[in-house]
Amino acid sequence: METLQKVLLVITIIGAVNWGLIGLLDFDLVAMIFGEATLFSRIIYTLVGVCGLVNIGILFNHIEPTK
Repeated sequence: METLQKVLLVITIIGAVNWGLIGLLDFDLVAMIFGEATLFSRIIYTLVGVCGLVNIGILFNHIEPTK
């Protein structure tokens, strides 16, 4: 499970870098590589979003429930 979480985290970081490029330089790397509004680019954006949601669990993974 730890390996899967690391892969998802890497995908999330790649997505964050893409958003940084969009914000700073108005340059969308995903659209440049896979085409703008293509099925594959939409899959990439969705995958990054799902990975981000899964990584929320990593954020709170260390918290022990109180008894």
